[in-house]
Amino acid sequence: MRTLLCILMLLTCTSHANEYSHQFAVEYQKKYGGDIEKIAAIIDKAEYKQTIIDAITRPAEGKPWHEYQHIFISNKRVKAGLKFWKKHQATLERAEKQFNVPQEIIVAIIGVETYYGQLAGSWSPLDALYTLGFFYERRKDFFRSELEHLLKLVEEESLDLKNMKSSYAGAMGYGQFIPSSYRHYAIDFDGDGKRDLINNPVDAIGSVANYFAEHGWKVGQPVMSPTIYTHKNPETIAEKGIKPHTAVKELNQQGIHNIIPIAPDNEASLIKYEYPDHNEYWMGFNNFYVITRYNRSPLYARSVYSLSIALKQAYVAQ
Repeated sequence: MRTLLCILMLLTCTSHANEYSHQFAVEYQKKYGGDIEKIAAIIDKAEYKQTIIDAITRPAEGKPWHEYQHIFISNKRVKAGLKFWKKHQATLERAEKQFNVPQEIIVAIIGVETYYGQLAGSWSPLDALYTLGFFYERRKDFFRSELEHLLKLVEEESLDLKNMKSSYAGAMGYGQFIPSSYRHYAIDFDGDGKRDLINNPVDAIGSVANYFAEHGWKVGQPVMSPTIYTHKNPETIAEKGIKPHTAVKELNQQGIHNIIPIAPDNEASLIKYEYPDHNEYWMGFNNFYVITRYNRSPLYARSVYSLSIALKQAYVAQ
């Protein structure tokens, strides 16, 4: 039955291809200019991929924390991260100095996203964003906008669209920037006149640091704190969202106590992490929220933070 549904979907997608490409080309031309026929011809080459729909409907972020954490936090990933850190130490030091973003956070992001550039994606970004922009109802407007940004990015940076690779969601390079983020936050960090996040780890390091700086990373400020609590139902606080919303002193008064010392006026959110027989609740501060601007999942943010701590400990101990 599933195979039949996939075949029917593929036939439907194929029959609508010209309609979609022309519609997209008209919309793109209004925003960015260009030749409608040439734009439509590019979209005509895109292919619907059921595997992309399958991937986005079962993301790792759907797992509970006790399963999710093992995907990204391991001795093997720390060891590979330490090797990456040593190789690019001068670049990481320069990025930290210029953007006030810790080296271990930059390395952790690249480690979680692509295993330090080793797993940067196997899909065509054109196919990915075409599939999601026209056939994934939940977020089609977002992905269609990213498809527009992709074409503009290829034009601006003279990229080889035919041979580019991405994640199933169209994210590219060492740091897995979606096209709009690539256009807005990528920088030429080695001064060669190109913003290459796909093949150049120097540009990728600088761009990740720039992204965090632009989103409000505060140097020397906390990221997270585990808590102990007497509050009868801490989930009611966790349901308020991941953006810091309540002063630490007020959370303390409500029976939520941070384990790591934090200034009482510092605002925090409360994040729930699931285990088989209990839940943990952590305070998340501004820098935690900044990590979620990269990926909105609180599971992702804690993984980055935890990996960064392990990386820093390994770096200091070497």
